[in-house]
Amino acid sequence: MRMNELGRIGLKVSEYCLGSMTWGTQNTMDEGHAQIDMALDHGINFVDTAEMYPVNPVSADHVGKTESIIGEWFARTGRRGDVVLASKITGSNGGIVRDGEDISSGAIVRALDGSLKRLQTDYIDLYQLHWPNRGSYQFRKHWEYDPSGQNREETIAHIHDVLGELQRQVDAGKIRHVGLSNESAWGLAQWICASDAGAGPRMVSIQNEYSLLCRLFDTDLAEASLNEDVGLLAFSPLATGLLTGKYKADVTPKGSRRTINTTLSGRITDRVWGAIDAYEDIAKRHGLNIAQMALAWCATRPFMTSVIFGATSLEQLQVALGASDVTLSDEVLAEINAAHKAHPMPY
Repeated sequence: MRMNELGRIGLKVSEYCLGSMTWGTQNTMDEGHAQIDMALDHGINFVDTAEMYPVNPVSADHVGKTESIIGEWFARTGRRGDVVLASKITGSNGGIVRDGEDISSGAIVRALDGSLKRLQTDYIDLYQLHWPNRGSYQFRKHWEYDPSGQNREETIAHIHDVLGELQRQVDAGKIRHVGLSNESAWGLAQWICASDAGAGPRMVSIQNEYSLLCRLFDTDLAEASLNEDVGLLAFSPLATGLLTGKYKADVTPKGSRRTINTTLSGRITDRVWGAIDAYEDIAKRHGLNIAQMALAWCATRPFMTSVIFGATSLEQLQVALGASDVTLSDEVLAEINAAHKAHPMPY
């Protein structure tokens, strides 16, 4: 398993990261623990979670269960030091988490203490802001994105408020490093400018959606990421299972996410099936597993720090872990580029 540096801090994380957001709904505690064991046995040292997990569905009754499952694993195994642990503070959320409050200095204190208690640890290695208060074009909102109502002064004041509190938590030893999620190039730049001016710790990563089917990161964010050493932690690299071959327009496997979320949060469109067919064809002709090809391709991207994938079974996890042994040829990479040009932004 190759290791990549996280930001400019010298910390090495595995190029693949174990996601956890189904633990507590689609997966039991024992299943979550088995996944951690298998991932670490294969060289992964990076686990990502969030205070709002699990999802499918997101519910006030479920909030925090995933962190609790990870905390029980730490307590059972005593292997906290073997894991680079990432979690997130949830922003405005309609009342499901902490009464729906925005991210602020006060919210950080409450959220972080809750996460640490559930995780049964004294510190979180990477503490991320799940999405910006001002809104985001992630989650398929880019089609109608309009930032004209934003207030620049409020945004900058918010950044300084949050960085100040994050620095206090770093000083207290409760978090080691900080990162962004679902952020834009302009937003990333403002966080970096503020921290470089002394407002607080420097962001070391940005966790946004990225896959063969979702390549919004490829232009301005790629430039900002590379120039500022804020690497991408890609979530949904398998497009919530669309890039595993298990779904067809008229095929939904029993127990899959599509049985709970029929549109896969807006990813299923009339155009997505043609794109999937194109990538499946490339994989088939080159003797590759489509899921492993999709993961391995993400890992080739110059701005990538780690590719976050999840699984609901050990069999799925075993397949995903196999991506670390896959090297894509120049021919495959060229065909992937051609397929992207033929099927851009399918959702």
